[in-house]
Amino acid sequence: MVFDISVAMTWILFLALFPISFVWLRRAWRIVMNRDFSEVAIKRGECPPHPEKYAPYEMAINLVAGVVLVCVIGAVLLGYWEYDVWSAVAGSTIWCKFFASFALSRQAHAKWGKSRA
Repeated sequence: MVFDISVAMTWILFLALFPISFVWLRRAWRIVMNRDFSEVAIKRGECPPHPEKYAPYEMAINLVAGVVLVCVIGAVLLGYWEYDVWSAVAGSTIWCKFFASFALSRQAHAKWGKSRA
């Protein structure tokens, strides 16, 4: 194996899966067990007016994404998946989680139907 930029990027992506999955699973744990809604649907550093309303969705997004990444880590360590497969699954999971959390935060902070006084 020749060490070049593609090998370095592969290792960076793989090693980044560990803290990413930890943070996402920790967020799901905090929402479920600690009833901590401080990181639910954040927009510009602020929680929505009723974060407990959106907590189950944020928990599900974080839990599913974290579990998928843990499965990717396990599959890579056990040698089940080639680079193309695990990098596609990991990358798609990361992007889908970002988009889902972004959409949830915009939904939670929406101003439709609210009277302007």
